[in-house]
Amino acid sequence: MKTSEIFDTVLENLKVGDAAAAVASRRDEITKALNKDFRAKDGCTDYRLMVGSYGRHTAIKGVSDLDMIFILPPGLRSAYASDTGPRRILNRVRDALKARYPKTDIRVDQCVVRARFTSNAFKFEVQPAFQNDDGSFDYPDTVAEDWKVTKPRAEISATKECNDRTSTNMRHLARMTRAWKNANGVNMGGLLIDTLVHNFFSQTDDYDSAGTGSFDLMARDFFEFLKDEPDKNYYLALGSNQHVKAKARFQPKAKKAYNNVLEGIADKGKAAANKKWREVFGTSVPLAVSEASLASRDTEQFIEDLYPVDITESVDIDCEVTQNGWRPTRLREMLRTKAPLMADRSLKFIVTSCSVEPPYTLKWKVLNRGPEAERRNMVRGQIVDASGPNTRVEHSDFRGDHVVECFVIKDGVVVARDRMDVPISNTRGT
Repeated sequence: MKTSEIFDTVLENLKVGDAAAAVASRRDEITKALNKDFRAKDGCTDYRLMVGSYGRHTAIKGVSDLDMIFILPPGLRSAYASDTGPRRILNRVRDALKARYPKTDIRVDQCVVRARFTSNAFKFEVQPAFQNDDGSFDYPDTVAEDWKVTKPRAEISATKECNDRTSTNMRHLARMTRAWKNANGVNMGGLLIDTLVHNFFSQTDDYDSAGTGSFDLMARDFFEFLKDEPDKNYYLALGSNQHVKAKARFQPKAKKAYNNVLEGIADKGKAAANKKWREVFGTSVPLAVSEASLASRDTEQFIEDLYPVDITESVDIDCEVTQNGWRPTRLREMLRTKAPLMADRSLKFIVTSCSVEPPYTLKWKVLNRGPEAERRNMVRGQIVDASGPNTRVEHSDFRGDHVVECFVIKDGVVVARDRMDVPISNTRGT
C-alpha cells in the first residue's frame, strides 16, 4: 500500500464516528437537568462548554472520559463563596443529576461530578464553574476548600490556531498520538498529548502543509522529538500555560515507536510496512491484502474489538521463568542481559505494578509467532482470563518471537495495558 493510503485509512478509522450522537445526547440531557435546577428553565441546553480532548476536537474512537463545564448563574457566587461552598455546589450538581439518572453511578470527585453511564461506557465529568470576564472559569475544589482558575477556552483557541496553521495536521497528529498511546499502554493525558504536539509544530514548519503521503516522515520526526524530551514533572499547557502533569515516563516507548517507524519507512510499499505501522498505531492501521487474508484464517483477537480502549493508567508485567532444579529467573532481566530463553520452561507472567484502583478485571493475550507456530496451527492470540490473581501461567513449547499482553479493564474500559516480547531460542531445553 502507498503511504498515503495507509494514513488516510488510519485517520478514517480514528474518527469518533457514531458515538458523537450519543455524546451529544448525554451532554444535552445533563445540561437540561442542571439548567432546570439552577435556572428553573426546562429544555435549555445553553450554559455549557465541552472541554478536554472532545472540546479540542482531538478525541478518537473509543473515547470514554468526557469533560464538560456547566456555567453557573453569576448571581450565586456570594452564596457559595465560603470554604464550604465548593462541596455544597458539587453536591447540588450531583443531586440534580441523580434526580435525572436515578440508576446511574453519580458521585463527587474533588473538582467534578462524575456520572458513569454503563450502557455505552461513557464517563462524564461535569465541572460547575463561574465564568470570569476574561473567559476563564472559577471551579470548586473540595480538597483545597476553595475556588481555582481554569482556562480551557485558551487551550481550545491555541489548538485551533495551530491546527489552522498546519493545514489540520495538528489534530491529525494528536489523534495518531492517542492511537499510539492506546495501542502501546502509554499513560499520557489528552492535554499533555495536545501540548506536546503543539510544541513539536512550534519548533518545525516542515509539515505545516504536508499531505498524508508524508505522514511517515512526520511520525518519524515527532517520535524523535518525544524520545529526546527531558524528564519533567509537568509541562505548560498550550494556550493557558497552566501546569499539566506528566503522569509517567513516555520516552522509552517513544524510542521504541521511533525505531518501528524507521523500519516502516524502510519497508515502504511492502506488506511488512503495514505490520510495522501496526506496532506503532495499533489496529487503526490496515493490513496489506496478503496479510489480511492470512489474518482471516488465524485465531488472533484484538482487545479493541471487545472493549473501548482509553489508556489513563499504568500496568507493568514480568515473567518468572522456571525449570526443575533451577531457581526462578525474571524474563526482563534475561532479556536485558541477553540470556537465552529455551523451550520446555514454565512461564508465570505476573503484574509487578498497577496504578488502577481495584476492583478491576485482567485479561491476557498470548500470540505465538514464527513458522513453527504456523506449522503446528498454534498461533493462538485469543483474549483469555487470568490463571490466578494477577497472573497467567504458560509454557515455552517451541521457538519463535512470541508476544504476551496484559489488559486492565475498569468499568468496561481498557485503562492500562502492557506487553512483553518472549523470544524462545530453540526447540528443546538444555
